[in-house]
Amino acid sequence: MKTVGFLGGYDKIDMMLYIARILTVAQKQVLLIDATATQKARYVVPTIDSGQTYITNFVGFDVAVGFNDIEEIEQYLGKSLNYDIVLMDIDTPEAFRNFEAYDNDKNYFVTAFDLYSLKKGLEILNACNETIELIKVIFSNTMSKEENQYLDYLSSSYKVVWNENIINFPIEFGSYSVAMDNQTTARIKIKGLSEQYKKSLNYLISFILDDEISTKEISKIIKKIEKEV
Repeated sequence: MKTVGFLGGYDKIDMMLYIARILTVAQKQVLLIDATATQKARYVVPTIDSGQTYITNFVGFDVAVGFNDIEEIEQYLGKSLNYDIVLMDIDTPEAFRNFEAYDNDKNYFVTAFDLYSLKKGLEILNACNETIELIKVIFSNTMSKEENQYLDYLSSSYKVVWNENIINFPIEFGSYSVAMDNQTTARIKIKGLSEQYKKSLNYLISFILDDEISTKEISKIIKKIEKEV
């Protein structure tokens, strides 16, 4: 089982739903854990369960909401986790510690350059008592050298080693419209996302899978999902 953390104060749930959907079509068993303070998945992922904690299946993958750690999820299931990939959405130091993100196979730091996203993300980094490697996932239309250097500067006093790879997602109205449509129709459609957005999804997923599936095959999966009505 591979565990992957997505850390930061930036709203990551839509991106993570796309990732989970693509991985599911790639024949992976996926669990997406919303461990954020806002629990946005509770409101945008359809379910008939209204409990404080629950796991619901959505277009082929499971979504866990309201749990404080992995042990609580296993108690709910009555067994140890048995997924190929577990994705964790984390936006607080408490969730970072409780879900033991240090032990994840990979951790991504997701942010834009508004002050809220930066400062909220840095709160999580402040909880790192031992060095952790992170991959930058930056939402920016410019992704300038200065922006990257600014993030390096802000994080210089924390125990972080930045992976050399940086994944850039554009901030665009089109992707927002796709997300809103998905929420309204209770589906996960990719059609309407920009080529850059889809390319970034492909790049990110290839990292998660450690090139187990080629970027060409991931592109075919994305195109297959695009054709879904």
